[in-house]
Amino acid sequence: MTRRIYTWKLPRTQIDLGRRTAIMGILNVTPDSFSDGGCYLGIDEATARAHQIQEEGADILDIGGESSRPGSTPVCEEEELRRVLPVIETLAGRLRIPISIDTYRSGVAGKALAAGAQIVNDISAFRFDPEMADVVRAPGAGVVLMHSRGSRGELHLQPRMEDPIGEITQDLERSIGRAVEAGIEKSTIVIDPGIGFGKRADESLLVLRKLEAFSKLQYPLLIGASRKSFVRKVAREGPETRLWGTSAAVALSVLQGAHIARVHDVREMRALVDTLDAIMGS
Repeated sequence: MTRRIYTWKLPRTQIDLGRRTAIMGILNVTPDSFSDGGCYLGIDEATARAHQIQEEGADILDIGGESSRPGSTPVCEEEELRRVLPVIETLAGRLRIPISIDTYRSGVAGKALAAGAQIVNDISAFRFDPEMADVVRAPGAGVVLMHSRGSRGELHLQPRMEDPIGEITQDLERSIGRAVEAGIEKSTIVIDPGIGFGKRADESLLVLRKLEAFSKLQYPLLIGASRKSFVRKVAREGPETRLWGTSAAVALSVLQGAHIARVHDVREMRALVDTLDAIMGS
């Protein structure tokens, strides 16, 4: 398909989306993330990985201080800030690419934006913290509104959906409506259908198959399928499963209209999407 062209407005820069697939590189400063938990807890390790992510070709750095994997335990706001704020403060002004804070707490988002972040990536799309919209609006921050279901403790315990594509579309429309009603500029919004969040493996696969449906909402589309559990459920487990399974999901997402791929393996996914973009003539 032909992707619609957008300009994602951020406080101090902008990102052109659609002519070229953007890569959001993941940096988890957590001890328990499902993929890289405990790898980048120290400030030196975290900042070194951030610079590596940039050099490997990422367009955005997404920093998270609380794991949202199945079975994860929420941390308090003070602990989340202790993990992410020193990293953002160290990197702000030193990276060429904008920093995103992966949080659903307005208190964390506000301090992260003040420290130099330009994007808030909220897994709840403002559902968990009603003050988040004001925090995002004030500095004109970019925002990713991700679809999820249930409370923080029940994200991965949701019943099946009768009509996954229809229900996700309606929920995203409501999230967009809340954001716009709160005064957030449309040009700062990106949407994410939330692969794996409140969705069984077959429902996540359906979302990937029908991704083009969400393009009708007329907002840039981000997909976060990297190393998700559904990959291990459909492919034989092995050292290559996460990488090649993720590659298949990212490739299909781009072909179905995704503008941004949120990934762990930045170097490999950069090569993948650049090749796809060239083939498609993006």
